[in-house]
Amino acid sequence: MKYSANSVWENKDEYDVAVVGAGHAGCEAALACARLGFRTIVFTVSVDSIALMPCNPNIGGSSKGHLVREVDALGGEMGKVIDRTFIQSKMLNQSKGPAVHSLRAQADKSDYSRAMRQVLESQENLDIRQMEVTDILAEDGRVTGVQTFSGAIYRCRAVILCTGTYLKARCIYGDISTYTGPNGLQSANYLTDSLKALGIQMYRFKTGTPARIDRNSIDFGKMEEQKGDEKIVPFSFTTNPEDIQIDQVSCWLTYTTEKTHEIIRKNLDRSPLFSGAIEGTGPRYCPSIEDKVVKFPDKNRHQVFIEPEGIHTNEMYVGGMSSSLPEDVQYAMYRSVPGLEHARIVRNAYAIEYDCIDARQLKSTLEFKSIEGLFSGGQFNGSSGYEEAAAQGLMAGINAARKLQGKEGIVLDRSQGYIGVLIDDLVTKESHEPYRMMTSRAEYRLLLRQDNADLRLTKIGYEIGLISEERYQNLLKKESQIQKEIQRVEKTNIGTSEKVQKLLASCGSTPLNSGTTLAELIRRPELSYKKLEDIDENRPDLPEDVEEQVEINIKYDGYIRRQMRQVEQFRKMENKKIPEDIDYDTIKSLRIEAKQKLTQIRPSSIGQASRISGVSPADISVLLIYLKGTRTS
Repeated sequence: MKYSANSVWENKDEYDVAVVGAGHAGCEAALACARLGFRTIVFTVSVDSIALMPCNPNIGGSSKGHLVREVDALGGEMGKVIDRTFIQSKMLNQSKGPAVHSLRAQADKSDYSRAMRQVLESQENLDIRQMEVTDILAEDGRVTGVQTFSGAIYRCRAVILCTGTYLKARCIYGDISTYTGPNGLQSANYLTDSLKALGIQMYRFKTGTPARIDRNSIDFGKMEEQKGDEKIVPFSFTTNPEDIQIDQVSCWLTYTTEKTHEIIRKNLDRSPLFSGAIEGTGPRYCPSIEDKVVKFPDKNRHQVFIEPEGIHTNEMYVGGMSSSLPEDVQYAMYRSVPGLEHARIVRNAYAIEYDCIDARQLKSTLEFKSIEGLFSGGQFNGSSGYEEAAAQGLMAGINAARKLQGKEGIVLDRSQGYIGVLIDDLVTKESHEPYRMMTSRAEYRLLLRQDNADLRLTKIGYEIGLISEERYQNLLKKESQIQKEIQRVEKTNIGTSEKVQKLLASCGSTPLNSGTTLAELIRRPELSYKKLEDIDENRPDLPEDVEEQVEINIKYDGYIRRQMRQVEQFRKMENKKIPEDIDYDTIKSLRIEAKQKLTQIRPSSIGQASRISGVSPADISVLLIYLKGTRTS
């Protein structure tokens, strides 16, 4: 090693699990292990970075809101904490179908971090240690512990890597380059060498963040006010909606101008993104403002969202204008935006490079294939976003605990949740840029709605041991109420009375010539379960979330049934398991590229094999014939 530590000594405190990193992935991983009864220690380069939001000040958003709901349904913490610390809440895409509705909440960043830290500090079986981990210790292909910068060795039976963007991190803007982590915090400079020594393949990725501007220097009169929803919907299924109906802060919308773009184009030679000073690959779906100006030359403006970082600070986040341009150019371009003419920068925009892994080295349980007991989650796996990190951290924590329990790992498939899509994509598909979750990645998104995450996953969380008996019983009651009400509505006949015809006319709906069922009326686009309340004499008093499920299941019944048939076909392929010790080189008629890719990734099923880039349908046919032959011989 290149660092100079004190003499190595062994810490005699006994731990089952060591979690490296306390960002959104590390927090969920550590809490899951501790709550499942395992003595856990979480290491962080700074306790001030626990659950830190170094970039955008929000949780959720398109598809990401689905992930937060799923984390909550499985027994994770993110949804509960944002419900306690949000300052504005919005349900996105409400003009579209329920499959793409996504909750997004502005967070008070400092309150969120503080609240999550309190959860960790109060958790039984969990210790927090401010110290950089420099080595992963392993013997005979199995992890045995970690060593810290101080020379201390902590023995444990499982390690979860959740290093985020800290490994050999470098922050860059203009010709300024500092080897620090996000927000100027200490980077972790030594662990990469240890991981490479264990044979782990590393990538170099990049992300970035915009400037923070003093609220007192902004002219909001030149911007469009963006208010939160009148009725706030919580992220956590355990949060009482009535408890979170608060006064919300506003966000603001403005736009770049032709002058902004001209300033950027004139200074591209000073951008490390285009000069070659930045080596890492950045996220395609969250580009810097200079990237957008270059790639979309026909657009004369881009949206800029001005968002508060919290209620205890004047810092405002300039969403949509992340950059690595020099400081003087940043001032010029920000001040060319309407409302920011006199902007005072509190923190400069910057890009950050960091080390991460090729996630195809992981099993679907997020355990390394080559090192037993070593798990990984979060941006270290090549993903982006707080929500993607939390989802992976939770699953890595669950599976590390289950390994210590001697139980089979929990793997959600692509038809069970966005978490399943996220992890399957990471461990199966080649990615040369930070992975971002999107609704379009989920083939069965009509079934994987954010509103039914509890119905899909809470039973699994209960079986794991992260969901209480009370919460489980509440779920069973909700399921029963939904089914009974759907059956009632399907059987309730509605006649052609004057009252019925009057209501239909008021909703712009075609009058009835003969009787029909309540369900058939709900299926009309202009009608809904709620709108028909006045002509539904025997309607029971039900919670809003139950009414929502009744509405969706009836209105989209045909589409849901069709998608469920698709899921049946999908599961047939997923259930065709491939032996772990299969030798692909011995299978005749498999193309060389297919043999190489299958050997590298070692898919667990025919379904996963079919999603590997470079494996063709013809290769899958050969593999199916081979497996059938080995089973009958």
